[in-house]
Amino acid sequence: MKNIKDYHLEELKQELKKIGEKPFRAEQIFKWLYDEKVQAFDEMTNLSLELREKLKNNYTICNFNILKKQESKDGTIKYLFDVLDGNAIETVLMKYHHGNSICVSSQIGCKMGCKFCASTGINFVRNLSSGEIVEQIIRVEQDTGERVSNVVLMGIGEPLDNYENVVNAIRLINHPKGLNIGARHISISTSGLVPKIYQLAEENIQCTLSISLHATDNKKRSSMMPVNNTYPIEELLQACKDYIAKTNRRISFEYALAKDNNDNLEDAKQLVKLLKGMLCHVNLIPINKIENGKFDKSSNENIMKFRDYLNEHGIVATIRRELGSDIDAACGQLRRKNLRG
Repeated sequence: MKNIKDYHLEELKQELKKIGEKPFRAEQIFKWLYDEKVQAFDEMTNLSLELREKLKNNYTICNFNILKKQESKDGTIKYLFDVLDGNAIETVLMKYHHGNSICVSSQIGCKMGCKFCASTGINFVRNLSSGEIVEQIIRVEQDTGERVSNVVLMGIGEPLDNYENVVNAIRLINHPKGLNIGARHISISTSGLVPKIYQLAEENIQCTLSISLHATDNKKRSSMMPVNNTYPIEELLQACKDYIAKTNRRISFEYALAKDNNDNLEDAKQLVKLLKGMLCHVNLIPINKIENGKFDKSSNENIMKFRDYLNEHGIVATIRRELGSDIDAACGQLRRKNLRG
């Protein structure tokens, strides 16, 4: 059956017409799904019994089961969700002074093969639907009783490789009658799928685009991120410049610092050259060591020196706060353990 959370409000109105119901019922259903976060059609008590039966016969609400849940001392919660077809995905809730941020997955598995990511080596299974992406937020809010205020599409999977479902999910998350989270509080990350960056620029979505850069030359970046063999740094940065010109939105460049690999002063100097004059921000990430991974975390001294050099030379740079270090912090680790065990 079809997941009712896959539909936008106007689409749901059309669906209701098909089953002989008035379109205005779609707004009532949206309120139950996104305000009340009900888990069954029978809980939609202002709908007729006949309509509730029609909904049960034609749609599912897609309530994820929590397979595992890890809670860190710093308040971070990592979830392993059963997506109801024998597969599992990860979602992480992070607590900051400005509110709760959630990192959601967009695919089951990933095709990108980034060498520092714990999702590498886990076969790609399928894309998540837009409703399954949104369900991660709803399920976490149900479990914690707390509202999520910021959404980051940076979990398992390459969001722009699941383009249509991700964009639809963003519109549901942002919709005033959906989860009503402001577009500027939504970030979408990509390893650098250049054609999709150009496509996203045309969507008129005011979300933040995050680019996983992680290196300053093609040889080094390709060794870390195979996608660079298809879309090298020069093409990627041109797409970013065009995106900024089209949207007037600042881009965030993610840069994971790996010891003796991409964390020295020469790398910092080259990064300044690459990004000079762009409307951007650099988010420096202390890399998480993964099982059998070839990269180690850079020293705190090198990380701070790298940040300071960027800031001193006109590139705004911050160090991402490390959260969940006492649990399976790296993306994909909890799912790998579950598959293995």
